[in-house]
Amino acid sequence: MNAVNIAEHLSSLGLQARAASARMAAATAAQKSRALRALATLLRENGDALQAENAKDTARATAAGLAAPMVDRLKLTPKILEVLAVGCEQLAAMPDIIGEVIGMKQQPSGIRVGQMRVPLGVFGMIFESRPNVTIEAASLSIKSGNACILRGGSEAIESNKALARLVQQALVAAELPPEAVQLVQTTDREAVGRLIAMPEYVDVIIPRGGKGLIERISREAKVPVIKHLDGNCHTYVDDPCDVEMAVKITDNAKTQKYSPCNASEGLLVARGVAKAFLPEIGAIFTAKGVEMRCDAEAKAILQQVRGADLKDATEQDWSEEYLAPIISVKVVEGVDEAIAHINRYSSHHTDAIVTRDHMHAQRFLREVDSASVMVNASTRFADGFEYGLGAEIGISTDKFHARGPVGLEGLTSLKWIVLGNGEVRE
Repeated sequence: MNAVNIAEHLSSLGLQARAASARMAAATAAQKSRALRALATLLRENGDALQAENAKDTARATAAGLAAPMVDRLKLTPKILEVLAVGCEQLAAMPDIIGEVIGMKQQPSGIRVGQMRVPLGVFGMIFESRPNVTIEAASLSIKSGNACILRGGSEAIESNKALARLVQQALVAAELPPEAVQLVQTTDREAVGRLIAMPEYVDVIIPRGGKGLIERISREAKVPVIKHLDGNCHTYVDDPCDVEMAVKITDNAKTQKYSPCNASEGLLVARGVAKAFLPEIGAIFTAKGVEMRCDAEAKAILQQVRGADLKDATEQDWSEEYLAPIISVKVVEGVDEAIAHINRYSSHHTDAIVTRDHMHAQRFLREVDSASVMVNASTRFADGFEYGLGAEIGISTDKFHARGPVGLEGLTSLKWIVLGNGEVRE
């Protein structure tokens, strides 16, 4: 497509999405659940056809020299398709929150004032690699009564087109507008620029991908963006703590999986427990091939660990999101220094304290300025599914509207409603 055709294509998608959003906002809970269950059935019935389209993407990616882990992220295996189908069924079974009224209070004037939960309207989703995001975004959009425009990565275009067709079939089966979920049909990057600059059609943009993509969208968007740029998460081991628990949590937070944004990239250890804790976690990190970038005090203690991969930390290391078997390690005086360090260097995504001191835990919860703050738990729990949201469309480190894992509620807003009986203002 040339620039004119791309603009026309996106404007058409926007116009249709805006019209569909009004119908989705009025859809019944039964209709939305019916669409989601129909989508689950279609995913199971069309497994072979989906995998055939997916094979085109993976073959093209392999021929282009895409790294093996990136090719793996493109795959729609039978297991992945079943997980997506089950996710749709779980969403269908969840209560419908649209139209829910909260905080209704009688005022001295006689009026009653409260708030009603309503859909955002139209959201644009821009994502890379994983085609399963097409179903995750579509299913959450349907359940929350929104319309959405999806723009997936060029490497998964055939898979995304096939999945989007099934979503539209499911919407039609539930007597809902197929335009409630639309896929941008071109892989041209100009389409992204147009999608993020249509406030007349799009209410919010949700990017899901690498830092470069999110930085570009944050910089150029003319509509609000729900985003996080970095996942520089911390685990702070306090004095006093259960050292065995601290080792277990820290190990999981860093090594359970290296690539997610909720893996811990920084380890802070209170001086009072450093000599007991650091050699134990250091031995585990060494056995798993984790490089430790340390301040002088942590390095002096960890040098007793045979074979430890130790480096001197630089100022940049305290702010770094490694997404790799690397972790920064620093000894701090106690909870005051830990909180100050986290608030200065973290990306305000997820930070955890391991402690036996209730007051330290409460201070950490109150004073650490992050979207998720944890006590005696791994940062890897910062996830919509683990939080009981059913699913998530992304994680936000912004402070307005949605913060942390964004599930159904994050795709809604609250409007004020007033109920009267003839009252007039004096």
